[in-house]
This record gives sequence, structure tokens and C-alpha cells, in this order.
Amino acid sequence: MSDRVRLRRALQAERHAALSAQIARLLAPLRGDERVLDVGCGTGALAYAIAPLVGQVVGVDSSEEYLAAAREDAPDNCTFVHGDGEALPFDYGDFDLVGCLRVLHHVARPELVVSEIVRVTRPGGRILIADQLGDVDPMRSLELDRFERARDPSHTRLLPDADIRGYLEANDLVVTANEIVPERRDVDTYLALVGLEGEERERLARMAAPVLEVEIGWYVARKP
Repeated sequence: MSDRVRLRRALQAERHAALSAQIARLLAPLRGDERVLDVGCGTGALAYAIAPLVGQVVGVDSSEEYLAAAREDAPDNCTFVHGDGEALPFDYGDFDLVGCLRVLHHVARPELVVSEIVRVTRPGGRILIADQLGDVDPMRSLELDRFERARDPSHTRLLPDADIRGYLEANDLVVTANEIVPERRDVDTYLALVGLEGEERERLARMAAPVLEVEIGWYVARKP
């Protein structure tokens, strides 16, 4: 396991209790027997957090390294498979609940990911999307995207709240809960998460304040 993935797992463990509490609150009530899909699961943060509340969780990601890390300490009701969020390897309506945590800003066509999420959710099922939001000021958003892309080339674009809502509405989803939560990030840790070291890490650290203040949008929607 690389140092980058070890650090990601450590941060995941540190945030686990808070993430579990937030998910339980946003998704209540749950029956306890739901079949759940975690799209872009990474090392399993969302899957691990929701596993005690549901029947089965399937995590899907395009990174074999992340999937291997996710499998190491996975709850018994979690499985992890390789796949593409823009073409999910599941049938229509396979899941009661589909989640997507901090993924949309990493994909070239977020609207395709949302439409795939909707496709594999059963009628009456629910969808959970959470992601860092773009700024309402377009110039500020451009600055944020420039920094994020320099930090991690897989970054595409931070979506503002209106864009995410637009994707949900375009798929006839009914938003049942929405929160915008501030998040503070230590820049050194944030750069280490993607394995940056040396001069490049110092250069990017100078581009940002020592502590980044961002907003995370949380959306729960129901499929008619």
C-alpha cells in the first residue's frame, strides 16, 4: 500500500464517526435491509459508514489500488468491484440506495454519472450525492479549479449548487434533503493525500492559505 493510500485510510478512520452520524441523520429512516451502491468508492469511506445501517453495500471504483485498500478491513456486508461510474456494471433498479461521495468533480461528464446512478436505483429508491461546491463567483471558481487541478490532475471542475440541482432535476428526482456544510482543510495534509512532495508541494502550498475553507453540498433525492 502506498504512503498516499495509507494517509487516505488514516484520514478516513479519523472522519468515520462524523460521517456515519451525518449519513444516519440525512437518510433516516432506514429499514436495515437495503441494498446500497457506493459509486466511486475509493478506499471505502461511504461504504464503511453506511454498512451498519443497511443489508448489503457494493462499492465500485476504477482504481484497483483503492479497491484493494477498501477490501482490507471491510465490514462483512461490503463487497468492492472494479467499474466505471459513467457505465455502471449493474442492471436497471438493482439498488435501493445509491451514494456518490466527493466524486463528481473528478469526472469529465458528471451528468452521465448522475444518470447512471439514477438508472441503477429502483423506483422509489433514494440517491445521496455529496461533493465540494464551486463558488458562486465564476472567477473564484476558476482559481479553485486551477489549484485543485495542479494538486490532482484527475480534478475536472467544481460544480456549483445550481449545477448539481440541475442534474437531479433533469432526471426527475425529488430532492428531500439538502445541506451545505463548511469544511476546513489543512493544506499540508491535503497535498500529502495525493502524494505531492518536495518543490512541487511547496509551490502549491504557496498558492493557498495554510487552512482551506470550502463548502460541501449534501443532497438526498428520491426516484419517482
